[in-house]
Amino acid sequence: MNVFGQTLAVAGALVLLVAALGLQRFGDVYMRASAVATGTGVGISFVLVGAVLVAPGVADVAKVLLAITLQLASSAVGGILLGRSAVLTGHRFRADTASPPPSTDGTDRGKSC
Repeated sequence: MNVFGQTLAVAGALVLLVAALGLQRFGDVYMRASAVATGTGVGISFVLVGAVLVAPGVADVAKVLLAITLQLASSAVGGILLGRSAVLTGHRFRADTASPPPSTDGTDRGKSC
């Protein structure tokens, strides 16, 4: 369990590192918000589960479950609010990621670009 817990904690740290790199690489606020919300939700969950596997205890497991639940809820809500505020303040998608406007007759539903 100790090695698995340490491996999981390192994997969580790597997920957080990839999310941080996504902040630098991605071109618009929408992709950056997605990277941060997903990276923190998964990365911190892995680190916390890894930590509790290294030093298990009933109280620690309860605390980690509560922390993971709150983290996943808050990162999802935070990502949605970042995207919403970007839309409301007029931030545009990058030209290579924006989808064409939908037609008014509804014939293009389900079709990709």
